[in-house]
Amino acid sequence: MLYKLVSKHKREKLLGASLSENLIKQHNRRSMRVVKGDTVRILRGEYAEIEGKVEKVNTVRSTLSIEGVQREKIRGGKVKVQIHASNVRIISLNTDDDYRMKGTRKKKEKNPKSANQKKMKEATDKKEIAQESEK
Repeated sequence: MLYKLVSKHKREKLLGASLSENLIKQHNRRSMRVVKGDTVRILRGEYAEIEGKVEKVNTVRSTLSIEGVQREKIRGGKVKVQIHASNVRIISLNTDDDYRMKGTRKKKEKNPKSANQKKMKEATDKKEIAQESEK
């Protein structure tokens, strides 16, 4: 019941899952929040190595309902199994939400030293070219 004591904006952080290797290279991020429509691979537990689309996200318990992950009840019938978000890896992203994808675009260099070094190198190259043309 501790999950009900955590505020909603902090519970959102608990819904993060790691990205696959090709998504890490593509988006320059290690993990993202899981949303409905993402394709995930289960890494732990009874259903390990199963891939499927996320059908439902439970933010209160930080669990996911994944397509094809069901178990049979004693009296018959099937029930969706809830998998915790930390036990999955995102294989492909649901790119419908522009706001979500805005944060994954490649960013310019943050290190000002490297940017200044490039400018300095360009300036010295221009000086060398000017000196060679004078000779």
